[in-house]
Amino acid sequence: MQLLKLGNLALLILFPLAWFAPLMRAGLLPVFGLSEISVLSGLAALWQTDILLALAVTVFALVAPYLKTVGLALLQFGHAPPRLLPAIHLMGKLAMADIFLIALYIVIVKGVGLARVETAWGLYLCTACVLGSLTLSLLTRRHLPGA
Repeated sequence: MQLLKLGNLALLILFPLAWFAPLMRAGLLPVFGLSEISVLSGLAALWQTDILLALAVTVFALVAPYLKTVGLALLQFGHAPPRLLPAIHLMGKLAMADIFLIALYIVIVKGVGLARVETAWGLYLCTACVLGSLTLSLLTRRHLPGA
């Protein structure tokens, strides 16, 4: 259980790092340079153009994964009851939605052919954080009494 706690606490640092890390590099045509896009830079642009989508991405990419991680830490350290697990799993499902949306955007942009998009290390870090969080919550469920 100690490794599960340490892994979950590491996510409290890794998630914010993933938000600043470059998810992709994008440019108009192969001739022009590529701009790096992170979760936070993408959100900043979205808040100026599409507030509803920006709100959805904020919930999926920032709020849901962090709330899940904090909730799981509270459970692991005995500060929350095991009945909190269904809410934690819901937060995990919402957090996975942002990975799907990013992948979908990359496929759509590449399909149009006018822009060049390359994935960057932040996309892999973000995906690893979400999948690690999912794994930690499943393993924690097995180790919690009354869960």
